[in-house]
Amino acid sequence: MLARASRATGALLLRGLNVLIPVLDRIRYVQSLKEIVINVPEQSAVTLDNVTLQIDGVLYLRIMDPYKASYGVEDPEYAVTQLAQTTMRSELGKLSLDKVFRERESLNANIVDAINQAADCWGIRCLRYEIKDIHVPPRVKESMQMQVEAERRKRATVLESEGTRESAINVAEGKKQAQILASEAEKAEQINQAAGEASAVLAKAKAKAEAIRILAAALTQHNGDAAASLTVAEQYVSAFSKLAKDSNTILLPSNPGDVTSMVAQAMGVYGALTKAPVTGAQNPSESNREVQGTDASLEELDRVKLS
Repeated sequence: MLARASRATGALLLRGLNVLIPVLDRIRYVQSLKEIVINVPEQSAVTLDNVTLQIDGVLYLRIMDPYKASYGVEDPEYAVTQLAQTTMRSELGKLSLDKVFRERESLNANIVDAINQAADCWGIRCLRYEIKDIHVPPRVKESMQMQVEAERRKRATVLESEGTRESAINVAEGKKQAQILASEAEKAEQINQAAGEASAVLAKAKAKAEAIRILAAALTQHNGDAAASLTVAEQYVSAFSKLAKDSNTILLPSNPGDVTSMVAQAMGVYGALTKAPVTGAQNPSESNREVQGTDASLEELDRVKLS
């Protein structure tokens, strides 16, 4: 779409049939209403931290009012280009080098707003502005690369230290859990061992009590005294055969070869201990004689002591 302006009359010729008066009217300006793309030449700009950059861009604009574009400014494209360059230098001076790369979108938006405010009276509207290339000085570029490498080394060191810390924590937690489990296992083992020993003692006590009951029942039967005498004699012989095996101190009766006398004395002691006293059923003199006989038997057993 083209719009033609007549310089002689100052009238705007629209689309369609237009009548021009010869000599008086003639076509002076032809403006395109399509979107126009303009390359902004590369220029130098200084950032907030005094770094000189070489930067260029692309400008997208459209003529909204052909009359203003024809008579409001001599060369609209040149004017907009110069305005984009000056605005870009001004906006870059407000940012540091690091923010230039991070805030490129906001920088483009600020340049578009500044151009639209100034180009409104020219009948031109800036649609968007895009920065193409940003060239950094070689030394600054080397410094940036060193900074990036240092940052990466820092991150690697931090990650390695965090890994070491996590590993140490895991090892400590593992040792802690192992100690807890070991202590619990030892506790359970001690409890089981104590329970087993208690059960064994109880079983032995029950067995011994049962044996005593059986022995008591056997002694009350016929010829129980004879069986008791036989048992005492067997134990005497067994004990006599083990003398001087565990110690050099030996206690011997007065006549160690007389087994019959030894059994009689033991049975006398047994009878004196097991005989139940009955009130009025026994003569006091007989009771004294039995006690004296028991004492004599005990003295006979302890008479000889050899070292």
